[in-house]
Amino acid sequence: MELTPEQADRAAGVLLGTAAGDALGAGYEFTHPGPDVEIRMKGGGAFQWAPGEWTDDTSMAVAVACAAARVGDLCSPEGLDAVAAEFVAWWDAKPVDIGNQTRQVLEHRDRTGRAMQLRAHDLPGLKAGNGSLMRTAPVALAYLDNAEKCGKAAKLVSSLTHYDMQAMQACKLWTLGIRHAVLFGTYDGLREALSQVDTGFWEPLLDKAESGAPSDFAKNGWVVHALQTAWWAITHAETLPAALELAVRAGGDTDTTAAIAGGLLGARWGASAVPVEWRELLHGYPGYAAADLDTLTRQIVAR
Repeated sequence: MELTPEQADRAAGVLLGTAAGDALGAGYEFTHPGPDVEIRMKGGGAFQWAPGEWTDDTSMAVAVACAAARVGDLCSPEGLDAVAAEFVAWWDAKPVDIGNQTRQVLEHRDRTGRAMQLRAHDLPGLKAGNGSLMRTAPVALAYLDNAEKCGKAAKLVSSLTHYDMQAMQACKLWTLGIRHAVLFGTYDGLREALSQVDTGFWEPLLDKAESGAPSDFAKNGWVVHALQTAWWAITHAETLPAALELAVRAGGDTDTTAAIAGGLLGARWGASAVPVEWRELLHGYPGYAAADLDTLTRQIVAR
């Protein structure tokens, strides 16, 4: 798809914004920073990340992006097989941080999308964690020319590890919002996408995120509260850096909520809105830096 320079900048912001939010939040994970705490890309945290190092959130997003760059259509069996293979390759790299739900699926090293879906479907207990929403951003890049397939692909990629209606609908909603932001430079796509999901469930949740406070959706390891936290941060700040700082200050699963917010923020404001000092620090699996995320984005869009 041929993009204008402005659209190209916003497309480049999708992965870069995800990584920036992730790395910014990594050092504060499982904490609740007070108003006197400086929010910076300092590393550390529960897993002793290096400054600027992204976590499993961006690593899995990169895996999805690599599959999209190589195969193109993530809705196809070949596309889902490619994503599954990228997830297994990441698992084999022995990541220091991986969500429990994702771990229960990937430890079996299923090589096909169908086998991985079935594994996720058969997991017992609660299955609506935030682990598929955190990596959904690059799906939008693969379908800038097709909203219907964009939403379908978001649900399918979610289902590889999070075969749950709330998780799949959250991914569809957020991914369509990202797609719209890249194309038109607004957040209007999120509300427009409500017609594609259970509107009666999601619309009041977006309203609450806009009018409430992080304490109203404090269990942000759950995909619903994670989406609300990200939307709260976005709608309560005027710039990309300020919104990412709010996402971190909301506390809890700070790297994930900031990564989720970062994908939509980057799609709205563009790569040019990510501070240079952050870009220079960013790095992570599979040995990438910020420039590699830009290259990957261009490969996806070119397909």
